[in-house]
Amino acid sequence: MSKIIFAFDQVEVRFGGLLALSGLSMEVGEGTIHALIGPNGAGKSTAFNCASRFYKPSHGDVIFQGKSLLRVKPSAIANIGIARTFQNVELFGRMSVLENVLVGMTPRIDSYLPFVPGARRRRIERGARHDAEALLDEFGLLDVRNTPAEELDFGRQKMLDVARALACKPKLLLLDEPAAGLRNREIAALDAMLVELTRNRGMTIILIEHAMQLVMSIADRITVLNFGAKIAEGPPDVIKEHPDVITAYLGTTHA
Repeated sequence: MSKIIFAFDQVEVRFGGLLALSGLSMEVGEGTIHALIGPNGAGKSTAFNCASRFYKPSHGDVIFQGKSLLRVKPSAIANIGIARTFQNVELFGRMSVLENVLVGMTPRIDSYLPFVPGARRRRIERGARHDAEALLDEFGLLDVRNTPAEELDFGRQKMLDVARALACKPKLLLLDEPAAGLRNREIAALDAMLVELTRNRGMTIILIEHAMQLVMSIADRITVLNFGAKIAEGPPDVIKEHPDVITAYLGTTHA
């Protein structure tokens, strides 16, 4: 495995008497796509919420680049190189497509931009707009850059959500069901984009996804959860034949 960039170390999350995650340990190699799968209610989104500091584990640790994330404020997660999308798209509906991506760039430039002299500041802002438009072009959204995000169909909103997450140039990208609601050609484009991000740009991706064709085609490694516990982990060829995974999630048609 490549150098470990992210890990869950015996993470446990309790909500009252409910054990949502039970001693989850998982290591993610730098520059890889690591899928997190399992039936609804398995604990996948809870794991993401720990990784992005929305939740604090009851026990265990979450580690990024060798340091505990539990010491990082939730508001600073993007600043250290982690971005995420959500299962339910969270866009600024009345803002344009371009403005949504520019908002995603805030962690890159907002900390110092107010102190930059006027002429240089305008150059930085023009550069940010150029980068945002280039990103929209990659996602096939450049033609609707001035359209309010709420007017896009759901598939394009999902693509915009991913583009906005990429705008801050994260080292680790957490994608929560990015293929949900996408048409086949959009899923194919997403497949190609994610592979490009990892293989050619060195980004690391953790992916929650129910579209098994996408998962099996692009994931380097897969962790399978059921009732908050890890029941299997390994490369796609191993996971799709694993009896416990077939029983709990994939079904006999995937055996």
